[in-house]
Parts: sequence; structure tokens; C-alpha cells
Amino acid sequence: MAKIAILTDSTAYLEKDYVKKHNIRVIPLNLHWGEDLYKDNVNITSDEFYTKLKTSETIPTTSQPTYGDFEVIFKEDAADYDAIIAVLLSSGISGTVDSALMAQKLLKDIPIEVVDTKTTAGGLAMIVNAVADAVESGKTAKEAADLARKIAKSTGTYFVVDTLKYLHKGGRIGGASRYFGTALNIKPILYLNDEGKIEALEKVRTKKKAVSRLIELVKEKANGEKCHLAIYHAQALKEAEAMRDEIEGTLDCHKVEIYNLSPVIGAHVGEGALGISIHTVNY
Repeated sequence: MAKIAILTDSTAYLEKDYVKKHNIRVIPLNLHWGEDLYKDNVNITSDEFYTKLKTSETIPTTSQPTYGDFEVIFKEDAADYDAIIAVLLSSGISGTVDSALMAQKLLKDIPIEVVDTKTTAGGLAMIVNAVADAVESGKTAKEAADLARKIAKSTGTYFVVDTLKYLHKGGRIGGASRYFGTALNIKPILYLNDEGKIEALEKVRTKKKAVSRLIELVKEKANGEKCHLAIYHAQALKEAEAMRDEIEGTLDCHKVEIYNLSPVIGAHVGEGALGISIHTVNY
């Protein structure tokens, strides 16, 4: 059986035990904060990030890994594996996929599948989980990558933020720009469209109503089918757990996982953000 390397990026924010168990490599995105450079979840954790954000006078910026970063990892994996699958966050909000594709062109000695998931955070984590299961069950790199792409097309990603200022500052606000500067009690429901870009779906009043609407949206997306679901949050664990409890009582889910949002994603959504990703692909 072919040895297949799995690579993802830090915005999936997978637990270290899971990464180790399934031998997954994680390439970090970068967080630029004044004169300081942090590697996402390497030298700054989620808790450390939000503590610093509360007192900082500046909002950090982010950047993707370079093609050189990918080239180093691809070359290292090529020495020990027969193929590589890179499962990465949406090209609609990051240049990470472009960097991976540039590195892929430089390496001809090993098959490399680069998957643009059109999502991030828990949505990305779900797809990495599926790829890991596929590889461990004996699927080829192409079969596992094709599964990832199928799930990516099926995935719905919906979220709410306490403020749009971070998305606005980071240039990721997209179609939600029309809500920027509205009253604080207006909570836009945001989603990732087919291109993996952030769009505004609708607006509701209060965070509580926004959370209820997120749950309604995943119910509509599931459409009675058995589903995989991920909930993710920025320092809002109790709200995330309440969402999980309600969803598990009404939807037929294979599993419902809760993930923290990585510092790089937190830099764009701010504290209090909540999101859900769902897909109905059986594998």
C-alpha cells in the first residue's frame, strides 16, 4: 500500500494529539503584530492571542505561508512518502492554496494533490478528518483528494461575529461590507459562498437570535440526511456547547465536533465569533 503524507494548515486548529495520531503535518500561517511575527499555534495559542488582543492598540495582520515553505515540506515528505495530499483553507480568503500550487509545479518526482476546500476552521478540520480516514482505509491519494473535493462542494459554512471591524480591517469583509458600521445589536449572518469568499446572508437582531438562525441554517442544509458537523468559536465555548446540545437533539449527525478558532482566524473575526460547518457526504 502506498504511503501517503497528509498536510493541512493551522487554521484547521486540530488538536495536537489528533495530528500526532494520524501523522498529519501542519503548516502555520503568519500573524504580524507590530514588530512581532508569530507562527499560528506555534508560538502563540488561541488563549494567548485573545488575551493580547484585549489590551492591544493595534489589530494584527496575517499572511499565508510562502511557496518556499511548501517546497521545503514537500521535499521532506517526498523522501519518505509515495504521494502527498495538501488540504488547505479557502483560496477565497487566503493565498495559501496559491503558494502550495506554486511549490507543486517545482516538484515533479512525487504526486501532490492540492485541495482548495473553500472553507476554513472546523469546516477544514472535517475535510482533513475525512482524508485521514480515507488514507488509513487504503484509498489512493487521488481517491482521498477526490473525496475531499466532493465534501468541499457539499459543505455549508455559516458564522456570526460580534463586530465587523476585524473583517473590515483585514480586507476579508466581502459582501458583508454593507453592514459595516450598523448598530451594535445588528448581527449579520455570514457564510462562505461557492468561491469560498465571505458574503452576508441576512441580518438579525441580537446574538441569541443569530445563534438560533445558524442552527436553522444547518437544519435546512442537512435536509433530513445524516450529516457531519463542526462548531467553532472564539472564546465562546459555552455558547458553542449549547449549540451542540441543541443540534444533537434535532439532527442525525455522525458526530459534532467543537473547535477553537486559531489566532490567524481570530485576527479576522474577533472574540465572540461563532460558526458552524456541515456536510452530508457519507464515506
